[in-house]
Amino acid sequence: MQKDQLLTRRRMLLTGGAALGAAGTAGAVLAGGAQDSAGIADPAPGPQARQALKPSAFRLQPLTAYGPPRAVPHRLRVRKEPIVHISGRGRHMMLTFDDGPDPDYTPHILDTLAKYDVRAMFFVCGERVVDNKELVTRMADEGHAVGNHTWTHPLLTTLNRRQIHSEMKRTSDAVEDAYGERPQWFRAPYGAWNRAVFQLGADMGMEPMAWTVDTTDWMEPGTGAIVDRVEHGAAPGVVVLSHDAGGDRSQTVRAIREWLPRLLDSGYHMTVPRRRV
Repeated sequence: MQKDQLLTRRRMLLTGGAALGAAGTAGAVLAGGAQDSAGIADPAPGPQARQALKPSAFRLQPLTAYGPPRAVPHRLRVRKEPIVHISGRGRHMMLTFDDGPDPDYTPHILDTLAKYDVRAMFFVCGERVVDNKELVTRMADEGHAVGNHTWTHPLLTTLNRRQIHSEMKRTSDAVEDAYGERPQWFRAPYGAWNRAVFQLGADMGMEPMAWTVDTTDWMEPGTGAIVDRVEHGAAPGVVVLSHDAGGDRSQTVRAIREWLPRLLDSGYHMTVPRRRV
């Protein structure tokens, strides 16, 4: 999707989101405060501690022309609003990045996270995954959580159930093809949620994750403005939204190099949700 189209739709949602009838993130935060939360885990082991996934005999010798069977998702209860913060004691926060992976920006963000031994969540778009599988594999190998952000980044509230299902399932399939596991978390593009999105996500075993602080990096406001948004919004339980694709993300790359060490020095711990087994 072109950058001008992204900006137009984002501004439309920011100014007229209530008319969508969706349980958007801002509504969840303002209307109900701490609506729901996700459990947090201790920092994941580094890449040297992660065991490589072993291909099964079926993968080595497929029985049909259609490849190995997909994992059966664990159905979840259907939520009415997305998760907007994480729970737990102490000064924990979660960093999330949408719209990738992108070969020009995602590696730099991963390098910065690795430098400070920090884990984050990446909500990826399926059409980008198929061309950048090695980056998704790297995310998983380095302990990051990989979430589903649809195939083409559409406004889901304008689609029918069949179209929404296709957007979500194709992306989960692509992620599984990249590193062997299906996403357990889902984020609706533009923060536009409705009943069908919650139901279909739950049927596919994915919890709906929104955010608390929007860095507005998608507007390219300048590196300093992004840094200020993160530092002023920092608080226990906060989920920070940034982007590693969808436009020129050089400001995001520079900003995280500034604000991440500052938050760590001030006592914040970056975490990701516990993985279901």
